[in-house]
Amino acid sequence: MSVQSPSSLASPTQIAPASPLFLREDEIRRGIEMLYFGYSALTRSIDEGLAAQGLGRAHHRALYFISRQPDLTVKDLLRLLAITKQSLGRVLNDLIEQGYIETRQGANDRRQKLLRLSPAGLALEAELFRALREKMAAAYAQAGQGSVTGFWRVLEGLIPDQDRSMVFGLRGR
Repeated sequence: MSVQSPSSLASPTQIAPASPLFLREDEIRRGIEMLYFGYSALTRSIDEGLAAQGLGRAHHRALYFISRQPDLTVKDLLRLLAITKQSLGRVLNDLIEQGYIETRQGANDRRQKLLRLSPAGLALEAELFRALREKMAAAYAQAGQGSVTGFWRVLEGLIPDQDRSMVFGLRGR
């Protein structure tokens, strides 16, 4: 397998349009690679801020989704994150111990644990989101509206049908 050096890769302004044969293996691999490296660069932009708090990416994902849906149940967070109950337990314990998440019992079902960010959690999530927003906004601006819509359509196509209502339920929050 031949790996090109970063300096030999095309810059964003040099990216050729998709081939009319965009379903060929080379084109699909190109998309997978760009998705992988783009996501890695995006998440690296917040790693230092997380590490300073003794947290990792799983903690960030929990903070992000709890900020989007205050009073989210543990069950719903498990579904959103698609991780094991044991893994989520460790993440939530860390966030609760550090004062980023507050919990309370459900009004109708006292066995339910409702999650919301504390003021410190809201501040941390906002700081992390600022870094992500800057990267995404720059990439969106460079690509243009039509490309952003196309990108969203591709990502939507990757979401299993049974998860789409959960994902689309996050809009407007």
